[in-house]
Amino acid sequence: MSDVATKILEESLGKLVLLRLRGNRSLRGKLQGFDMHMNLVLEEADDISNPEETETLGTIIVRGDNVIIVSPSPR
Repeated sequence: MSDVATKILEESLGKLVLLRLRGNRSLRGKLQGFDMHMNLVLEEADDISNPEETETLGTIIVRGDNVIIVSPSPR
């Protein structure tokens, strides 16, 4: 993982992030941790793939090879 990506993720710890995953899934949650493989730990996570049926997931681990985009909170 690049230094820029690491810096952005470090700045996003404890903040809300949006994730786009393989299989057209989208998640929203508070970033609690990450590792060099971009495995992410989200707290208070929601599956927002279908805006009409948001599913509450709680605390989850997202495997890094499923992550397509991470959108941090605005600064």
